[in-house]
Parts: sequence; structure tokens; C-alpha cells
Amino acid sequence: MAKAVKIVLAGEGGQGVQSVAEIIAEAANEEGREALYIPNFGVEQRGGVSVAFLQIGDEHIGSPKFNTANIVVALSERAVRRTKQYVGSDTVFVYDSGLEGIEDDIPANARKVLAIPALQVASDELTPRVFNIIIMGAVVKATAVVTEDRAKDAIEKKLGYKFEKNPKLRDLNYKAIDRGAELVAALL
Repeated sequence: MAKAVKIVLAGEGGQGVQSVAEIIAEAANEEGREALYIPNFGVEQRGGVSVAFLQIGDEHIGSPKFNTANIVVALSERAVRRTKQYVGSDTVFVYDSGLEGIEDDIPANARKVLAIPALQVASDELTPRVFNIIIMGAVVKATAVVTEDRAKDAIEKKLGYKFEKNPKLRDLNYKAIDRGAELVAALL
């Protein structure tokens, strides 16, 4: 990886955007990479759009700010509108295919647009609680910033205490990463 990969993740508060960014940053650190994660929360007291800015590279990352991302992931209608400014001609734009009424807001200047049915897969196959982990698997597969195994190790580190109480949660989260990777792989 020559240059740092710049990632923007955005969704409604409570969708797990910050957790996903934190876990990916942890996985990158465990692989010996540089990772810089900056959370950004909406000014609204409740129900604001939460945005995570994440950079991962093999060399020192000089600045936390960037104008254009390599990948933008938007998990809600408001997140799609909020993240358009970070899309450029080399950006992969990922959003949940279940979002309605956003056709006019999808950035036309993106290199590639990927609509994945993450929420539907979470609801139909797993549980809505792992929606954000499906997204994490999609980001990991689309960017290759860390391996899927390293991402699973990072989830273990963050949620291991929950897995000890309920081992089924481990399998559920690991399946969610795998399904997210599969959803993106089918579109790349």
C-alpha cells in the first residue's frame, strides 16, 4: 500500500459507524500499519449523522484532514447527502440498497457505485444488530486495508468479553464480516 487509503463512513447515530472505524483502525495497527481515526458527530443533540474519517497506510500519515476519500460508505439517506463532498473520480461509493429516494443524491462523479443489501441480509439471514459488521466486511473487502482474519481478531479484542458470555455472538459477527465481503466481492 503506497499511499494511505482514505475512508469515510457515515450513518445515523447508533448505526455503529464509529465502532466499525475503531475496529478497522485497531486491525490495521495490529498489522503494523499506520491508522488515523477521527470521529465526527452531527451538531444535533439526538439523531444526528455520525461520520468517521479513517486513514490507513504503511507510512506516517501527516494530516487527519482530507478532501477526497478512496471509499465512502453511507448508511442512511442523510449520510448519502452529507458525504457527497468527499467523493471524487477515484472514489468507490458504497450505500445500502434499501435506502429509498436517494437516486438524485448518489454522486455521479464516483469511480464506482456499489449498492449492497446489508440491512436486508442482516434482517433475513443474521440479525439487525450486526448490520454494521456486514458493512465492516464490505469495507475490508473493497479496500484490502486489512485482512478479514485481522478484522475478526480486532472484533475479538473489542467484543471478546461479550463472546465469553454468549459464544454464539462470535459466530454471528464472523458470519457478518464474511457476508459483507461476499456482497462487495460480487460487485467488484
